[in-house]
Amino acid sequence: MPTATVQPATTLFRQPWIRSAWFDGLWILGPPFLALLIVAALPATYRASGQMPVLAWVGLVVLIDVAHVYSTLFRTYLDPVRRRRFRHLLWVVPLSCYVAGVALHQAGSLWFWRVLAYAAVFHFIRQQYGFLRLYSRQETARTDHRLLDQIVIYAATLYPLLWWHLAPPRNFNWFIDGDFVQLDWPLGRQLLLVLYVGLLGLYLLKEARSWQVTRHLNLPRNLLVLGTAASWYVGIVLFNGDLAFTLLNVVAHGIPYLALIWTTSQPTPISSSEPSGAGRRWWQGRYGVGLFLGLLFGLAYLEEGIWDGMVWREHAPIFGWFQQLPAVTDSIWLSLLVPLLALPQATHYVLDGFIWRRGA
Repeated sequence: MPTATVQPATTLFRQPWIRSAWFDGLWILGPPFLALLIVAALPATYRASGQMPVLAWVGLVVLIDVAHVYSTLFRTYLDPVRRRRFRHLLWVVPLSCYVAGVALHQAGSLWFWRVLAYAAVFHFIRQQYGFLRLYSRQETARTDHRLLDQIVIYAATLYPLLWWHLAPPRNFNWFIDGDFVQLDWPLGRQLLLVLYVGLLGLYLLKEARSWQVTRHLNLPRNLLVLGTAASWYVGIVLFNGDLAFTLLNVVAHGIPYLALIWTTSQPTPISSSEPSGAGRRWWQGRYGVGLFLGLLFGLAYLEEGIWDGMVWREHAPIFGWFQQLPAVTDSIWLSLLVPLLALPQATHYVLDGFIWRRGA
């Protein structure tokens, strides 16, 4: 049987960072590992119960999760180049999402939240695949190796999600109780585990073989796969706590997305696909980061305040002024109001499928 020989590198191997090693490591690849460290330090009750401290909810849900939704504005409505390029899409998508949302809510509020939850899940999964594509863009590996990478990054998210569907009850949900369809099936969980471990084993063998032949290791791609697999498994399968899940889910998704939006909205193009020639925007100056985050935090607080004042009524100390708003309980008015308040999320999920395509 022929054996492979180690080939000396003839060209300088450069890691395929999106911006730089420190930026990617801190803001894109690092958040899942930071969240894992925080979860490991949590009291046991927060890893196995539905308890969520109010301040943690504000920091994670309002200032990261909801805020990252609004960051799409900087790549669409606030960007004159893409605003012209997507001028029809930027009107059609929110209008269509609202009409569909009203129809679903009138059919039953659970239908509305269930469809929105699965749309969010799809968005979260596709983000990890998108980062994989970015970190694989310089590779010339065989097609079957690229396919394995893609299968593994999908498995790293789909295995915990499928396990969630087959292992009720969970002390957390995506939006509301019952938004995911669940069925207790122990055999299904075991079969999924065997398949998942097998895929991870194949990936490790492939990477070991690649190192043996080239002495090159794609560090950001492997950190992405490791961070995705660890954070999704620990947050959903290993622990059954709302705070642990939210930490790993929101931090690992929201912060990298904010970082990607920020770095691709700067005057100097990060990649050849970035449009250039546009003038400096108001968020690109000396105080750009503060203005960028300030707008996102303000919009997120405003949205959640309206939600709390008119629908949920759960965090009065945080949204005191908004408690003066009328609480809406009529089903007809709720079917008009809830899809409107959820419209930034729905629009974000749909537009995200267009604004990151090559040349977009």
